[in-house]
Amino acid sequence: MNIAIDAAGGEYAPHEIVKGAVKAAQDYNVNITLVGRKDILYVQASRYLKKLEMTIVDASQVIEDDESPIEAVQSKPDSSIAVGINLVRAGEASAFVSAGNTGAVLYSALANLGRIEGIERPAIGSIISVNAASPVLLIDSGANANCRPAHLVQFAHLGAIYTREVLGIQSPRIALLSNGEEETKGNRLTRETHSLLKRTDLNFVGNVEGHAIVRGIADVIVTDGFTGNIVLKTLEALGDTFLKLRNVGQVFAGSHRMESGHQVFETGLGSLIKRIDYRESGGACLLGVNGDVIIAHGRSQAKAIRNAIGLAKQSVDHDVCQMIREQTATGSFQATNSAKAETEE
Repeated sequence: MNIAIDAAGGEYAPHEIVKGAVKAAQDYNVNITLVGRKDILYVQASRYLKKLEMTIVDASQVIEDDESPIEAVQSKPDSSIAVGINLVRAGEASAFVSAGNTGAVLYSALANLGRIEGIERPAIGSIISVNAASPVLLIDSGANANCRPAHLVQFAHLGAIYTREVLGIQSPRIALLSNGEEETKGNRLTRETHSLLKRTDLNFVGNVEGHAIVRGIADVIVTDGFTGNIVLKTLEALGDTFLKLRNVGQVFAGSHRMESGHQVFETGLGSLIKRIDYRESGGACLLGVNGDVIIAHGRSQAKAIRNAIGLAKQSVDHDVCQMIREQTATGSFQATNSAKAETEE
């Protein structure tokens, strides 16, 4: 297995990206291809290349976070994002991981890998583990700000396939994020989506409110990318706040010479921080394109990159893309296509 890494993307590139890639190569026994400026990467990674079977692929251009995704991908064909995606397309990499411009990764994946046949809108699936006993997949968490009901039904199917294949949940509970559990609650999008989901063969458990994310009520929570991204970033901010509280608590305990310098952990706060911390999951899967693509946080440092590569390996090991192809080809999404036709009528 060879995983390509965007070594030029993210706030801490390339140093932290290289560190994380090296750690992943050691821990997961995968081959790593670093994509970026060859002269810079060779200086940072030369001593690991032969030992860990790491390679470097030159990419002379970088897409910055403040650039327009479409314009940047079109005007920078030799960017680390475009080159990395094309390695997957050519079969030279099993997956691609990037902490760079998310919109550019999405557009490049759509333009160069294409959608799996039968999938109208790929979606980002983020695993949230606030409840350690019952992690939940939030989909879509940022790819599609504007959606129709049929799109959300497809997201539900994609989420069901992923949780079944990767998390091993045979009949994942699918829920629709809304402002109330009643079928009549929500805006037009959620009400119409609820009606369509009831007619699928999915294990649809109805509407759920935001607290369901931490209560283990569902295995997959479906929403549009605008709402999902707000939820995800709110949780990330909460994790950052708890992390600061932990650090303050450690300093306070140490300065007062308490019996334990980690008193704050006795409340379970340390464990909660770890579950909320985006660095633990590493990234999110782009589901519905013809290739395994992992979108990492722009602030990712070595630990997050290492875990994002682990997530990529997990997706490849379980052949998630092929599972989606097979189920769309065998009619598993037939109810979705019928629903789409009815919606358009």
